[in-house]
Amino acid sequence: MHTNIIYDFDSNKAINTWSVVDDTVMGGMSNGTFQLSKDGHGVFTGYVTTENNGGFSSVQYEFEKMSVKGYNKVVLRLKGDGKKYQFRIKASQSDYYSYINEFPTSGEWQEISIPLHEMSPSFRGRKLDMPNFSGDSIEQLVFLIGNKKKESFRLIIDKIELQ
Repeated sequence: MHTNIIYDFDSNKAINTWSVVDDTVMGGMSNGTFQLSKDGHGVFTGYVTTENNGGFSSVQYEFEKMSVKGYNKVVLRLKGDGKKYQFRIKASQSDYYSYINEFPTSGEWQEISIPLHEMSPSFRGRKLDMPNFSGDSIEQLVFLIGNKKKESFRLIIDKIELQ
């Protein structure tokens, strides 16, 4: 099985290509941060609130178009806090929609395997009447929390790869 690393965190890597997008873009009051830990992991933490029609926080990584030909899935090595998160990809930066997949976390280190063809198109929390992901490339990935409740969160990310 061949793999292609999309992102592998380490303590020497700058994370300025990652950016936090909260519901403040639409008037909400959630607050997420993204930092590099001493042991070289990406740490996405914060608080989600549903006040002012809010309810999500996300961290996104935009990159040069990357081919996914010959790969069937994205594998995430991460450690969550027992909450549910979404993993999202975009085939093109200009697409208004993302392809999403929800996954639970256990509080321990996990490898989450997400088949690309199971990622469904969504826009602002609504599933679109379009086929699931079948593209040849991706240009963006996002981790998002938005469980329709007030909660703090902590997601530690080690590696994201195609398999």
